[in-house]
Amino acid sequence: MINIRHRYCSGNRKKTRRPIKIFPMKQNENVDTSEIFKFESQSHDWWNRKGDFKPLHDINPVRVRYIDEHAGLCGKSVLDIGCGGGILSEAMAAVGAVVTGIDRGEAPLNAARHHLLESNLQINYLKATAESMTATHASRFDVVTCLEMLEHVPDPRSVVNACKALVKPGGDVIFATLNRNPKSFLLAIVGAEYLMRLIPIGTHTYSRFIKPAEISLWVRQAGMIVKDISGMHYNPVFRTCSLGGNLHINYLVYANRPKG
Repeated sequence: MINIRHRYCSGNRKKTRRPIKIFPMKQNENVDTSEIFKFESQSHDWWNRKGDFKPLHDINPVRVRYIDEHAGLCGKSVLDIGCGGGILSEAMAAVGAVVTGIDRGEAPLNAARHHLLESNLQINYLKATAESMTATHASRFDVVTCLEMLEHVPDPRSVVNACKALVKPGGDVIFATLNRNPKSFLLAIVGAEYLMRLIPIGTHTYSRFIKPAEISLWVRQAGMIVKDISGMHYNPVFRTCSLGGNLHINYLVYANRPKG
C-alpha cells in the first residue's frame, strides 16, 4: 500500500502558488445547487477523520493506490474533478503529482486551501466545473480523476465527455461511483445513511447511481477505452477497504484516451 504521508518525488515541491481563478456560475451549468449546498454545509468536517467524511478518509489510500498503479502519479499533471475539501488531491500530491483540484462549492475549496497550511503541499484549487475547464484547459492533463462525483450531477455523461477533452491524448482517466441495484440501495443508502449513520442522511440519491454498463458506454462514446473496472469494498466496522471481486456497490473505472 502507498504511504501517502511520506512518499514524495520531485513532481510536487512547495513553491509559489499560482493565482486562483474563479469561473462564474452559469444558468445552464451541469450543477445541482442542492448538492452544492449539502456539501457546503459539511465543509467544516472535511478533515475530521471521525466525522461525516470518515469513510472517504478510510478508503482514500486504496483509491490512490489504484490510481497510481494504473496511471503512475509521480511527476504527472493531474486534474481532480469534484475535489471537495481536498482529501484525494492532497494524497495524490503527496506521492508526487502536480495537482489541480476543481469544485463548485466555495466552502469546501476554502477548507482544502486552509489544510494546505498544515500539509505544506502545492495544489492549485479552482472554483469550476469540468465542462467550464474544457474551454481553457483542453488536453492539458496527464491524468484526470473523477471520484464519487458523477452520482451528484444532473448529467454525468457530460462530465465523462469533459474528462476526455481535458486529458492529453494517451492520458488516463479514473472514475469511481456507485452501482444501481437493490443491494447498493440497501447497503449504501438504507444501511450507511439510516442504520449505521456512516454518512449524513440524504448524501446519495439512488436514481443517480450508475451501472458499470452505463459508464462503460459513455466512456466509449466519448472516444476513450475502458481498461479496467474493479470493485471497491469498505468494511465500516474495521474501517478497512479492499479492491477486486464484485461490482455490486462501489467500483472504480480506469480509462485511457488513445493517442490517435
